[in-house]
Order: sequence, then C-alpha cells, then structure tokens
Amino acid sequence: MNKQPQDPPENANRVPQPIRDGAGATDPGPRDVMRDLENPDLLVPPTTDAGTVPNLKFSFSDTHMRLEPGGWSREITARELPISTTIAGVNMRLTPGGVRELHWHKQAEWAFMIVGRARITAVDQNGRNFIADVGVGDLWYFPPGIPHSIQGLAEGCEFLLVFDDGNFSDNDTFSITDCFAHTPKDVLSANFGVPESAFANIPSEQVYMFQRSAPGPLSTQKVSSPAGTVPRSFSHRMLAQQPIRTLGGTVRITDSSKFPITTISAAFVEVEPGAMRELHWHPNTDEWQYYLQGTGRMTAFASASKARTFDFRAGDVGYVPFAYGHYIQNTGDKKLIFLEVFKSSYYADVSLNQWMALTPRELVEDTLNVGPALMNALRKEKWPVVK
Repeated sequence: MNKQPQDPPENANRVPQPIRDGAGATDPGPRDVMRDLENPDLLVPPTTDAGTVPNLKFSFSDTHMRLEPGGWSREITARELPISTTIAGVNMRLTPGGVRELHWHKQAEWAFMIVGRARITAVDQNGRNFIADVGVGDLWYFPPGIPHSIQGLAEGCEFLLVFDDGNFSDNDTFSITDCFAHTPKDVLSANFGVPESAFANIPSEQVYMFQRSAPGPLSTQKVSSPAGTVPRSFSHRMLAQQPIRTLGGTVRITDSSKFPITTISAAFVEVEPGAMRELHWHPNTDEWQYYLQGTGRMTAFASASKARTFDFRAGDVGYVPFAYGHYIQNTGDKKLIFLEVFKSSYYADVSLNQWMALTPRELVEDTLNVGPALMNALRKEKWPVVK
C-alpha cells in the first residue's frame, strides 16, 4: 500500500525537530539528522542561551587524517577551531615499532597516553639524556627546542599531544631527516668527520613517521651520557596519583607541583551518570578540553547576556576562553571522562558555590532574591569539583 502524503515519515519519533514550547517549526529540507542528534542543544537551545558566542567545539572526526608507514596523525589547531589561540592538539597512533622520527619544536609538547605503550627519548641542552617507557594514563613533557622521539612498543599506542600555541601545526616540525636532506653533503661530511659517501642513502625529504620492529627491553637501549641523565623527569604517571573523590566522580590534577618540569597543567575528570563538573571558571588562562569517554554538555557564559550550550562526546575538543563561567554535565548512562588542559604551570579555578558560601549571607540573598535554604546548603558542603 502506498503511503498518503499526510503520513508521518518513517521513524519520525526519532527525528529531532527545532521546536520548543510552541516556538520554531519542523525542518523538512536537506539535513544531517545524525549530526542533529549529536547536538541537541544547538538544534533546540535552552531558553537561557542568548547572544553570539564563538564556536567552542570541534571533533577530531572532522579533521584530515595523515596516514604514514608506522601510524597516523590528525590535529585541531586555530585553523580548525579559531577560538583556540593558546593550545593546539594532535591525536597520533603508532603501530608496534612505529616511530615518530627524531624531531623538535618551537613549542612545548605535553602528552597523555590513551592506549598502549611507547618508548620516548630526549636530550637536553646540557647533553643529558632521557629514555623511558610510558603507558596508559602517563604524561610526558618536552620543553621548546628539546629533541625527542616516540616509538610504539609491542602493542602499539595512541596518544594526545598538546602544544602551547594555538597556531602550531605538526606539519611544521623540525625533523632530523628534513635537516639532513637540506644540508649539503660536503657540510655533513665536515661536520661529522666521515666521507660524503656515508650520506649516499639518506632520505631526500622529511620522513615524519616510519615502520620498524618494536624495540627490545628498556635495559637494552640505555645510552650512557658523560653529562648524566636529565635532573627533572620528562614523564609523569598521572593516573597513579590519588584522586580527589566526591559523590559525583573523581579528579586528578597535575601541574608543576607534581610534575616539576611542566609549564602545562591538566585535570583528569571522571563524572558519574547524573553528576556534573560544578559551575566555575578559571582565573589564569583559557581551558582546552579533550573528551575520552561518554557524552556531556556545557553552557559557557560569556558575560553581557551571552551564553551558548554545546554537546560533547568521545573524540571531541572543547574550548573555554579565559574567565568564561561554565559547567560540564554528564548526559549519558556511563561515566563521562575528559581532560582539562591549560597553558599554565599551575592549576586554578574559582567555584561559584565556594564564592557564594564565603560571601556574607545577606549580600547574596538580596542580590539573587533567594531564601536562606540555598545559603544553608552551600555552607554545609565542601565545594566539590564534581557534584
């Protein structure tokens, strides 16, 4: 039997429409329904959203994937997310044995291991070296200009790289193969004191990433330096830290107080279903977010009657400009896990709950026109990061 024109479309009950309390209308034209389902608070914004707020979200799934022997990489910079001026992010995968070649950057590199294990190496400006294996939940940090490498171990790995400049691109890295390819061979010969023939087979361009066999045990690759090893470790076990535990979830904060060499601070936040990262803002710098698991939403209050709500899922990047008020609410049925990352050597936030609780009661009640119940509740709690 043919359907009549007035029949509702198949699965109409699952197709979201931009209608709220009698306002709006159906959208019968061309549309990406799956995208609308992922962004319900853009399709039907809360009534509290107002004004113009810059886009604060971009997904790694919408980026260009660079495929190489040995793995892949993709990035979100100010090119993809213009508001992200302080930080750029790179998501990278290395196969077992895959090598991110010897290289260096003008920016500091901070990293979080998501899956698997890798071996990292570095040498500082004083000729002191560093060789270590890092696993899930571990961090590493290389200051600007410090040469280093990354290689996947037996199970391979995937990790997040963060750079302290939103305009950074991993395609602009200083690589050892690129350096050799653009140095005359007679200069290389004079520099290293070997015949030019020693460089007959060097790559003619940047390699970036390549495949080789997985390295042996760490003990077999130790290289002794006359200057010794670096005095401050370039790696840190973030998930080995004891978390701050609340009824709503946990938080682990790593800054220079726990990882002395870093100039980038971060929080690893776990929010249980039905819970939220409380209303707050950061008094020192912008916040860059990376979502590892689950689904959530965030309203960013930009002052002057401007606010916008965004929805997030695993693989998304969020950004909160300096001093914007915001929260992150778990909207799913499993734990929401994300990283908060800051271009600052120390972590700082201002809790709305704490501010109100430590302000004279009458001043708060008269300003907000609220009764004593709110203030009584505020002064009983310990201002948890996750509620």
